[in-house]
Amino acid sequence: MPLQVDFTFDPVSAHLRVDLRLPSGASLSLVHDGERRFDARLNQVSIDELAMLASLFDAGPADALRRYGASGRIDARLVWGPPSPGGRDVVRFEGRLSDAGFSSEDGLHAGEQLAVSFDASATATTSGWNWQLRAAWEQGGAYLHPFYLQAGPVLQAQGQVGAEQIRIETASLTMEGVQQLALSASLWRGGLVLDRLAVSLASGDLAVLGPRWLAPLLAPALVERLRFAGTMSAGLTMDAGVLTGLELVFDQAGVSLAGAAGDRGLAFGPVSGHVPWRANAQTQADLRIEGGHWEALSLGAFDVRARLKGGQVVFSPMQVPVLDGVLALEGLELTRHAEGWQGRAGVVLEPLSMQALTDAVGLPQMAGVVSASLPGVRFSHGELTLDGALVVSVFDGYLHVTGLRVSEPFGLASHLQADVEARHIDLGQLTDTFSFGSITGFADLDLKGLELVRWRPTRFDARLASSPGDYRRRISQRAVQNISALGGAGAMAALQRGLLGMFETFGYREIGLSCTLANGICDMEGIARGERADGGFRIVRGGGIPALDVIGYNRRVDWHELLGRIQRVIEDNVTPELH
Repeated sequence: MPLQVDFTFDPVSAHLRVDLRLPSGASLSLVHDGERRFDARLNQVSIDELAMLASLFDAGPADALRRYGASGRIDARLVWGPPSPGGRDVVRFEGRLSDAGFSSEDGLHAGEQLAVSFDASATATTSGWNWQLRAAWEQGGAYLHPFYLQAGPVLQAQGQVGAEQIRIETASLTMEGVQQLALSASLWRGGLVLDRLAVSLASGDLAVLGPRWLAPLLAPALVERLRFAGTMSAGLTMDAGVLTGLELVFDQAGVSLAGAAGDRGLAFGPVSGHVPWRANAQTQADLRIEGGHWEALSLGAFDVRARLKGGQVVFSPMQVPVLDGVLALEGLELTRHAEGWQGRAGVVLEPLSMQALTDAVGLPQMAGVVSASLPGVRFSHGELTLDGALVVSVFDGYLHVTGLRVSEPFGLASHLQADVEARHIDLGQLTDTFSFGSITGFADLDLKGLELVRWRPTRFDARLASSPGDYRRRISQRAVQNISALGGAGAMAALQRGLLGMFETFGYREIGLSCTLANGICDMEGIARGERADGGFRIVRGGGIPALDVIGYNRRVDWHELLGRIQRVIEDNVTPELH
């Protein structure tokens, strides 16, 4: 490229001056006074021009600058000498980078409109150099995956450079949301390999630090939904690049995960306490959690105590109040492996009233209790697996849940699998609760291969049938009409509508309805498969006088349409339209 060079040298005094002027108007100058003083200056030199000049000596820095598409301009001055009063060499380097930017090819690292000022000095010693540095990020923003950073931080540091190591004796960073952030470190000069690091954070405001630093690191997919509160102090030590110690102190800290529109989501806190960890020593963690909620399910205050050592956490027994019941955790242990965290526990849910539970989650009020004894609960690779059974006592019968597996329970791709058995459910209580008309008697339900994605059913094989035994079996006119509607378009009572209106209730021998859900379609059957020549399926088999059958004719029903029908029956308590 065109380059203008002015060169002046006095062989008597050894005074040297070199001035380089680039076509852009940028300039570089070097002055040597013939003794111990060098003075070099850069004026409005672009990063591209700097890379070009650097390539004259070493292609490495130039290639790195080009690879990241670095841009910007730099004004700087380097002065070497005069010597200090003690005869030691002194170097000072100051300047400002402005209008800078960069971008990696994969898009994971980028910055724009950056401006940074710096001021550094070093004094020679018998074993190396003592140095000081102040750098201020004055303008712009940068994305360094997974963090987004903005201008404001100011760094002040001092240390030594020896023959083998670079030592940072003290360094402090002033930034928003932090009372004090300090570190000390040492690095081996060969390859700049970290030897030792100690970091301390005092009174960090989690409302500021949480969204910027914790959420992108812990749950990048949930950054927009996570909220933080309270303060946290922390300490960290590393030796030879390996984490050896961690100290966390929480003061009224809290975290919440916002739910969908109208939902409360998930929240824990306030949390206060101390969590110390050492790689090669056992420590004790103590936390007080004042409460929380998962959607409308509220948790009371409880204590968390645990022994920590290396990659293992062993918790003391915990009692977590849930509505009017208690969730007891025994033998809870977490272990960190190369693949991630794994854990196990025994869980007992002491009787929780269905009335309190249904009120909390906005369902029609139900009687009974829910309880569980799960001796083997395992967590591995984001999946929760339950050995044992969850038992719910409801409507004078019970639900028995087995094979329960939950993946990413709080994530965007939550997935649940289970098998459910319901036995001896009182249909009178059930239909009264959901305003479905009136049916006396009992029913059993088998729900095999249940799968929920984002807590919505996507697959199952369900069958509802009358329970065996001798009991009163009556069905009201409204219940007949509502059940008829569930059979889909064309469903109708086998009895003439004129005669139907003459009776309030009818006797029946049995009720049976099945739904196999897959790909959003419910394949429906009745009491017996393929029993009718006209292609219909019997949902209610009549008994007594008058005898009444309910027949469905549409075997394939859109699942969301079916839910809509049930919703309208429950909410409006009106007769669904049959068409």
